[in-house]
Amino acid sequence: METSGLAADRDRILSIAVVQVGADGAVGERWTTLLDPGCDPGPVHIHGLTRELLAGSPTFADVVDELASRLAGRVMVAHNASFDWRFLTAEAVRAGRELPTERRMCSCVLARRLDLPVPDFRLATIADFWAVPFERQHDALADAMVVAEVLPRMLALAGEQDLELPITAGDRTPTPQPARAPRARCAFVNPGQLAEAGLIQGMRIAFTGETDTPRDRLEQLAIDAGLAVATSVSRRTSVLVTNHVGSGSGKAKAAVAHGVPVIDEATFLRLAADVAAGSPRDVPAPALVRAPALVPTPAPVAASAPTGEPAPVTQPASAAPVAPTAASTSSAASAAPTVGRVPAARGGGGPAARRPFAVRRVLVLGGPHAEAAALRERVISAGGLAAVNLTASVTDVVCLPGGEADRRMARIQTLGLPVTTADTFLRLLDDLLATGRQAPAQPGTGAPKSLVRGAVVDLPVATAGARWTVAATWAWDSTVEIDLVAFLVGVNELVGDDDDFVFFNQPHTDDGAASLSVDGPSEQAITLDLMTLPSSVHRVVIAAALGDGRTFGDIGPVNVAARTPDGQPWLHATLDAATTERTMVLAEVYRRNGMWRFRAVGQGHDHGLVDLARGYGVDATD
Repeated sequence: METSGLAADRDRILSIAVVQVGADGAVGERWTTLLDPGCDPGPVHIHGLTRELLAGSPTFADVVDELASRLAGRVMVAHNASFDWRFLTAEAVRAGRELPTERRMCSCVLARRLDLPVPDFRLATIADFWAVPFERQHDALADAMVVAEVLPRMLALAGEQDLELPITAGDRTPTPQPARAPRARCAFVNPGQLAEAGLIQGMRIAFTGETDTPRDRLEQLAIDAGLAVATSVSRRTSVLVTNHVGSGSGKAKAAVAHGVPVIDEATFLRLAADVAAGSPRDVPAPALVRAPALVPTPAPVAASAPTGEPAPVTQPASAAPVAPTAASTSSAASAAPTVGRVPAARGGGGPAARRPFAVRRVLVLGGPHAEAAALRERVISAGGLAAVNLTASVTDVVCLPGGEADRRMARIQTLGLPVTTADTFLRLLDDLLATGRQAPAQPGTGAPKSLVRGAVVDLPVATAGARWTVAATWAWDSTVEIDLVAFLVGVNELVGDDDDFVFFNQPHTDDGAASLSVDGPSEQAITLDLMTLPSSVHRVVIAAALGDGRTFGDIGPVNVAARTPDGQPWLHATLDAATTERTMVLAEVYRRNGMWRFRAVGQGHDHGLVDLARGYGVDATD
């Protein structure tokens, strides 16, 4: 599909195409249509769909039945499927319908799981890898045809690797949000509740009930005066404007509960004529500087409180583990195994070839939680990577007591991966570290940096449009419902506004600086535009929360990866909470001395998401 923007709750679908693919990979019926969105079509320079071109086209409500019949009983596949699914869901809600999109799969996530040797995972790159023609990008039917052509090839490769497909089933539907025009962030800091001094720029104003002046004019008057218009009432609301104090509306009840002052429309108009100057929210930020292109992997840093500021500490190059050469064989393993089958050439028709990996990626099976967590941290601190799932890039398997019964053991044996005990693997690791026979992998070689809990590293970009993605992955067979969330906090470690909390039902900030994507049952990500984040945001805290009283002991470790603006993995951390935590702060991205830094946190809490959100100043309710 092509859309008028990136936010499903306010933007619209402009064109849509469906290509049906059979179980045998054969491309079947095709269907496409333009849509009249009833709004500005947005970035015409990208999709080429002008208001004149779309005029007279059917609306989404006109085609929803036809679309539903083509989706029924099938898995919806798209490149960035969570984006398409969210738009389809929002459009269906507007049309008063429900589409049969219970199952979906993202072809981009599948390409990452397959570990394809490509520079990035954009659809055009994947098409080029498989030698599939892609002549018209940002055309709904052309995009759908390319996905339909590469899908059978990727499914065949996934079958060779016995790879679990990232199919999302029974996904939750987000709470429908009313369509609204983008509203700019208020430029002033909220000074608190209304007092005798009158209105001050930055105060949050909420309206409820009938007014003599049209509501949109009242809201625009407030915005022009430098006030923030709130759509709900919380303890951060400065004043509620209503002509019917005892109306019993939700906002009126909330005002009473939070002690928010209440005034009538006439009083508001009088006060709005003389609004005092407020404190600017965004002071000019110092120019960001570019970090060195290659930053050595940090050594372990003590995991202090999240607000601490340990400086990045680098370790000698010889401290990183390496794949052993033929001279370093042991009873456990000889040369680093070459696992995962990838096509020998683009097009995928040639014989499969094996590929070496420069850095060991170790999967730990079985054992008590503490022992498995300690072993993973030992691997990471030595420069290796810890895996939570069996993927094509795993090079070693360490089996602790009970691990031999793991259901993945049969596939491990088929792939010929070396399986060792902890003692044997640690001896091999110590031997590699002592001899230093191989240089550590550097960024850009396909091997991400490996961070231990508490480690800090500078992000090496500070250019316009620097959109970094922090992705979290956990065990594919987990049945625990997990929410990835982000808090945009100031120097006081509190959000400046409830809108600075990104979660499932509020998946993006109004300015697009932070957004959430759900790419499958075990993969979610927060994308940050570092150049769009307001200067008042000092730190972005990324956390995971479990529902239904479950704990991290039920799912095991969580992999956190920071991906560069071109989609390549750059940082990697495997974080183990203990067994009772229900929420865990995974990572922080924050400003320091004119640069952006990334910290792997791994700090767990026994309380749930509501209490975590309240701790960062969000007016959260159960």
